[in-house]
Amino acid sequence: MDISSRASAYLHIYDEQLRARPMPGRTTEKIGPMLRTVSNGHGQGSLTYRDLGGLDGAELDAFIARQRDFFTRVGREVEWKYHGYDLPADLPDRLTAAGFEAQERETIMVGEVGELSGAVLPADGVRLREVSGRADLERIREMEETVWDTDHGWLPDMLERDIAGPGDPCVVVLAEAGDRVVCAAWVRFHEGTDFVSLWGGSTLKEWRGQGIYRAMVAYRADLAVARGFRLVRVDASDSSRPILARLGLEAIATTTPYVWVPPTL
Repeated sequence: MDISSRASAYLHIYDEQLRARPMPGRTTEKIGPMLRTVSNGHGQGSLTYRDLGGLDGAELDAFIARQRDFFTRVGREVEWKYHGYDLPADLPDRLTAAGFEAQERETIMVGEVGELSGAVLPADGVRLREVSGRADLERIREMEETVWDTDHGWLPDMLERDIAGPGDPCVVVLAEAGDRVVCAAWVRFHEGTDFVSLWGGSTLKEWRGQGIYRAMVAYRADLAVARGFRLVRVDASDSSRPILARLGLEAIATTTPYVWVPPTL
């Protein structure tokens, strides 16, 4: 991916501040060049790193297998977060050979929160508000399941834990039309860094194209500005990437989750 000088600067900050950062509120240990995280509760584990320190060939294959076998023993699904500029170049093939399955590729977008903040009104009859109660989180689950036609039973528990902490503070926002949730999104404030990250943003099909997603971005950017953060990061789908690019965010890299699901799950 060809990137601008501004995007190159963002990529450097992203590498420095986020890629090698332990996840607060999670059980994390350093295994060689990697941070291995087991989420508290029953959530998905993660395997993250800034680089693999030159691991290659049979040594890398053995390292991958050890991580897979660890999560098999503890009975947890795990995500290996692969970035498109990671080395060696055949890492995706090695992950696949070890049983990890590639998920949908996303684009990491980074920009200045100050350029995203400011009043943006959603469609007529739609209001935005912050939520924390379980009832609203269950309503968000129902909306997500309608959009994606997949089970999201894990989502209320995850958001409830993130809101309550410990860990990076999290705020969940929903958009309502009458008594119907039409969009939901959340923001995580990565303390000790310049970054917040934006998540969610799924919108019911009949409510798309009416400025709701843009309003949700601006609302969360306002929260970030108020807390003194400078940069926003989004792992953007193909559908949200054009919107974020129009708002001034830069594409700095692609990322693909490679997921291992133990056969006992």
